[in-house]
Amino acid sequence: MREIAVKRDTSETKIFIEMNLDGTGRADLNTGVPFLDHMLDQIARHGMVDLTVHATGDTLIDDHHTVEDVGITLGQAVAKALGDKKGITRYGHAYVPLDETLSRVVIDFSGRPELEFHVPFTRARVGTFDVDLSIEFFRGFVNHAGATLHIDNLRGINAHHQIESVFKAFGRALRMAVEIDPRAVGQIPSTKGSL
Repeated sequence: MREIAVKRDTSETKIFIEMNLDGTGRADLNTGVPFLDHMLDQIARHGMVDLTVHATGDTLIDDHHTVEDVGITLGQAVAKALGDKKGITRYGHAYVPLDETLSRVVIDFSGRPELEFHVPFTRARVGTFDVDLSIEFFRGFVNHAGATLHIDNLRGINAHHQIESVFKAFGRALRMAVEIDPRAVGQIPSTKGSL
């Protein structure tokens, strides 16, 4: 079982994440940002990751620091859980529709942080949630997970659907990438011999 707990304390936020990469999709979420909780639930459910995320932050200013720092801490947790990455599939991808929306997410646990985020949001907010914060979440994740991540919303009209289909696709791609490849147990999935 690849279970890990990570804390991040700054003057702006306090984050605690507990994760089991080989879980069943159970989630215990309380970030102070309800829409973020909804999106993290998608990662847990569709990624088959057991995920606890508790956060307090300066949300009276805005949600930016909390959303970004949860992404950072989630990236740290995944990196720690994967360790030397022996035996993992490494690559994952998913297409996920949500009504009129279709999103594609492709991930590579390459050790090289890179984010390509192409989501033409149709409005600036979903409720009180600033849609640009989704970029900050994924940027924090890739920088601390050491992952290359390509996110493309191929079509969509409803901004809620756009973001939710991205997070669902991310969960599915994550699940694929972190799974142990039964044909490569104990092997580093790289010709370089390390990731």
